[in-house]
This record gives sequence, structure tokens and C-alpha cells, in this order.
Amino acid sequence: MGTSAPTPGADPIMPSNDQVVVIYVIIAMAVIIFGFWNVPIVRNLINPLKLFTIGLHEFCHISAAVLSGGRILRITIDPHIGGATIVEGGNPPFILSSGYLGSTLLGGLFVLAGYSTLVAKVMSFVLGIGLIMPLALVRDKLTIALTILYEGLLIAFWFIDHAQPLRWYCLFIGVMSVLFVVWDVADDRFFHKTNDSDATQFSLLYPRIGPHIWAAIWILFEIAVLAGFVLLGIYAFKLTREEMDAQAAQFLPT
Repeated sequence: MGTSAPTPGADPIMPSNDQVVVIYVIIAMAVIIFGFWNVPIVRNLINPLKLFTIGLHEFCHISAAVLSGGRILRITIDPHIGGATIVEGGNPPFILSSGYLGSTLLGGLFVLAGYSTLVAKVMSFVLGIGLIMPLALVRDKLTIALTILYEGLLIAFWFIDHAQPLRWYCLFIGVMSVLFVVWDVADDRFFHKTNDSDATQFSLLYPRIGPHIWAAIWILFEIAVLAGFVLLGIYAFKLTREEMDAQAAQFLPT
């Protein structure tokens, strides 16, 4: 049974019962991702999703480098040592900032998918392509096998319960991308990865501010952006379950 439609004149940012569930799921997902990202052995199970998140982050660095006149020398996208984009020229502050900024804002679009099956369907195409692209740089057999599994789940979710599972799949990716700085800094602290976090790179660019301060600044920024997209989702998608299904059915019905 779907949640009843909001009454006229109701507070537009007061979440419906279904939207409250999304908020709780976001919190639970953040905890789960932190565990999966940092627990040895278990962390390998989400390698394809990590590659997508890292790839999205590096894509933002690459785009900023090209836009500011820089030249790409080398790109690394690896679930174990992290990502790196080595650039010659360009605008260093703009290029460095674009990673956290871009992955946070693009991740926010995936967060909106948690409130709308239609948005989830659209974003699933981005996810489907994004899961495959990092394989051009990865040869790990386990990661390749898991990527095939995650792609299979993505396709299967289109045909289950009017594509409702896509909402949670895309929401998971959204939380992972929006809070990327948390996982990036955790990798630095717990696993001493080869490629430094952007927080460390900021401290090298601006030595008067330490990496922990930069990490705190970006974490606060990401939490604020996540809260903003949560409010946007609550405001923009006041839909009952039946309305959500009907809206999604207008786009590639399953």
C-alpha cells in the first residue's frame, strides 16, 4: 500500500512515511559502506562499485584539467591504491577541488534516485556504463567477475517490482560518491595507499593548513550537500508508491 498523497498546504519539506525510510536507509548505507570500504578481504567485494566511485572522482579531475588548459600525463584507477590523475599545466586549485566537488554533486543525483524510480532508471544508464569503463585499466580477475555480477544485478532490478530495487542500488552509489572524502581519507589512514588522498594534496598545495583540517572541511561540505539533496528529494518527489510506478512506467516500462 502506498503512502497517501500530501495534503494541500502541508510543509513541502516535511517527509512522507516513504521518504523517512529513505533517510534512514541513507544513514544505514553510510555505515555499511564505511565497513565494506575498510574491512580487509570484505572490502574486495565492492571493488566494482569502488572503481565506479573512484573513476567518477578522477573524471572530474580530468575534465577540470582539460578545461583549464592542462595536459593529462597519467591516470590511475585502482580499488586498492586509489585513483590519481597526473597533470601538466592547468589551474592546480581548480583541478584539485574538482574531484571532491564533482563526485559530491554527481553523487547527489544518484541520491535523488532514492526518491524516484524514474530518476533511478535514468541514472542506471550512467551506472551501467560507468561500471564497465574502469575495466580498461584493471586486469584483476575477481574484479572483472564482480563487475559482471553487479551489471547483472543492475539489469535484473529493472524487471523486479516495477524497477523499485533500482532506487536502492542507485542510492547506495549516491551515498558512496557523495561521501567519497570519508573513504579517501580512511584509505590514507588505515591502508596507507600509494596514491595520497586529495586532502593530503591540498595540504601540499597550501602547507599552512594540515591534511586533517582539509579533510574536516571537505567532510562538512559533503554532509551539507548530502543534506541539501535529501531536502531536494523530499520537496521534489512527493509521490505515493502507485504514482511513482506510473511515472516510471512512462520511461521504458517493465
